[in-house]
Amino acid sequence: MKNPYLKMGTGIYMSYLLLGMVNIILASNMGFLTEQMHVDRTDISLLISVIGIGHLFTVNISGKLSDRYGRKPLILVAAVLYVVFLVGMPLTNSFSIAIGLAFIAGTCNSLLDSGSYPALNEAFPKRAGSATVLIKAFVSIGAILLPMMIALFISKDLFFGYAFFVPAALFLVVAFIVLKSAFPKNKEDEFDHYLVDYSAVKIQFSIKPKFMKEGAALILFGFTSISLSMIVQTWMPTYAIEVLGYGDIEAVSLISFFSAGGLLSVILLTVFLNRWIKPVTAMIIYPFMAAVFLVLFLTNSTQGLTAFLIFFLGLFMSGIFQLAMTVMVELFPENKGTSVAYVSAAASVAFMVIPYGTGLLREYVNITSVFVFDFVLALVSILLATYIFIKYKKIKVVH
Repeated sequence: MKNPYLKMGTGIYMSYLLLGMVNIILASNMGFLTEQMHVDRTDISLLISVIGIGHLFTVNISGKLSDRYGRKPLILVAAVLYVVFLVGMPLTNSFSIAIGLAFIAGTCNSLLDSGSYPALNEAFPKRAGSATVLIKAFVSIGAILLPMMIALFISKDLFFGYAFFVPAALFLVVAFIVLKSAFPKNKEDEFDHYLVDYSAVKIQFSIKPKFMKEGAALILFGFTSISLSMIVQTWMPTYAIEVLGYGDIEAVSLISFFSAGGLLSVILLTVFLNRWIKPVTAMIIYPFMAAVFLVLFLTNSTQGLTAFLIFFLGLFMSGIFQLAMTVMVELFPENKGTSVAYVSAAASVAFMVIPYGTGLLREYVNITSVFVFDFVLALVSILLATYIFIKYKKIKVVH
């Protein structure tokens, strides 16, 4: 029998494909936006931070609205407000208005997450893990497609705003699809926010995990893991132009290689996680390899290897955050919602402080210092993951 929620799933996954574009659209058009608003690149990085502020300030409210009014209204409102953001941003000359639009984008992210994750969990309960992993895959696909679109518009000497208008038009299509879709009834307390459903898993501990230790380490790891990929996606085009001598089209296109690596990472995690490798082990391997490729990237002085190195940065920087979510749920199953909310909040804080903080580094030091800072974050991630791994072994989780 055909699942009645396939149309709903189509609308949700299309939303996240477009979100993959939105996540990098300001960084990818940083040069054009600075000229239009007569500001510095650091100011555009502030806009990216404001998106994180919007997400952090509205995530709890949107979750309550989702439970009270249902998933469908939130996804519809998110799609419509994304149109406002995408149409308004390339047309405004006012930085103040741009800040307001960025806050709207962050609010949209909260609304979309709060509506989509539980809707997928309720519509596809037997495949909830796979359904939510696909979200990350579609985000990566969108991040691959946007630089190609921007490169096409630049080559045709078209207005940069078309890169905003196309996803805006597609969000209207999403709104129509969602409006015509059937949604399952709300099932409170059945929503496990990310990768794995542990509701039926019985876990025994030889030593009870301590939230102020293992939990705090996982929250910090969530912050550093999100920061790793955010720095590359925000500043890669600038680094390519200022250090490696790339042109605008080639520099923006490099983000596609990072996103392609991220897509492969999602596929590998889906296939191998919990079958051949535990999430707590992958938490060490991924940032370690990211650090290795950051060193290779920073010492690379030729354009020939750049795309290759960026692909592997995407491979080992994507999916780390989801690993932290998975281990947090595993160690603190009795308070899954609260535990996951703390890690999610850490990610929101990263979205707030990292773009602007690295923008100051770029302005007052140089763009290379931004990627050196990214390497330091990778080292911190390794230390945190090693601590969690050691504690995990002592706790002796038994399923």
